[in-house]
Amino acid sequence: MAGSNFVDYVKIFARSGHGGAGSAHFRREKFVAFGGPDGGDGGKGGSIILQGDSQYWTLIHLKYQRHQFAEDGQNGSGARSTGKDAKDIIIPVPLGTVARRVVENEETGEQELIPVGEVTEHGEQLVLLQGGRGGLGNWHFRTATNQTPRYAQPGEEGDEGAFILELKVLADVGLVGFPNAGKSTLLSVVSAAKPKIANYAFTTLEPNLGIVEVRDGHSFVMADIPGIIEGAHEGRGLGTRFLRHIERNSVLLFMIPADSDDIRKDFEILLGELTQYNPELLDKQRLLAITKCDMLDEELIEQMRAHLPEGVETFYISSISGLNIRPLKDRLWAVLNDF
Repeated sequence: MAGSNFVDYVKIFARSGHGGAGSAHFRREKFVAFGGPDGGDGGKGGSIILQGDSQYWTLIHLKYQRHQFAEDGQNGSGARSTGKDAKDIIIPVPLGTVARRVVENEETGEQELIPVGEVTEHGEQLVLLQGGRGGLGNWHFRTATNQTPRYAQPGEEGDEGAFILELKVLADVGLVGFPNAGKSTLLSVVSAAKPKIANYAFTTLEPNLGIVEVRDGHSFVMADIPGIIEGAHEGRGLGTRFLRHIERNSVLLFMIPADSDDIRKDFEILLGELTQYNPELLDKQRLLAITKCDMLDEELIEQMRAHLPEGVETFYISSISGLNIRPLKDRLWAVLNDF
């Protein structure tokens, strides 16, 4: 995924189709003196539907298709012919897409966002706007006392509105750390993902996903989330743009390099940013990886233990030398499956 192609937030305007009108038609045949009502029903208007597609990783296609308009249903006609239903508009979206409707508060005049739902599985559908139902033809309204109804139902009107679509990446393990903590390097080592890696802040401007294979053919999804800086929850740096992706991860792997001035303080800053963004993130399982440990000996690691945050399972790893990478993968798999 190139940086410019990753779009995780888009606003669209959608309109569903009106239902077709029912027909107020009467049967007229050469040898039938009094043909009764035979008006058919109108067809249904097209709906606007989101559909989960595991082949999509971004909402960029909607950046260039912000208007989604469905067609109206056809009107009914004589001989009890029903009008054709309009085609629904099916919009493919990545798994983890959340939809909210933009509604104006009548009292304050301010815009509010009303949750519509989210798409989390391949093939799952979420209706944004229902198409209008077709009207009934006059054939339906005949009675013993009114054998020639001269009216039919109009079609039901469609609906329209603005929607915010927001992608929250679905991954089992989210990597949390400052820029240059070694997150991209770890992901490139444990999976086939090929994130950009360089020694400067914010190389990763979008989440990178990788499939991490563990023993016996098992695997899990790991996401390299862009680096956190202090004040991210207030919108500094990349701000809350990436924090939303962490909400969906089952396990958070905090990553702090071995050459940090104060590992415990760094951990507390990272945790603080997550907490101020969304306190529920504290409920997630947490592990800590001390990265870039290839140059450390046992004596230095022992000294480092005194400066670690308490109560967090810690691994000393090196993505370059492979130090403790397999034990870390095995442990993440075990935590994900409550072993």
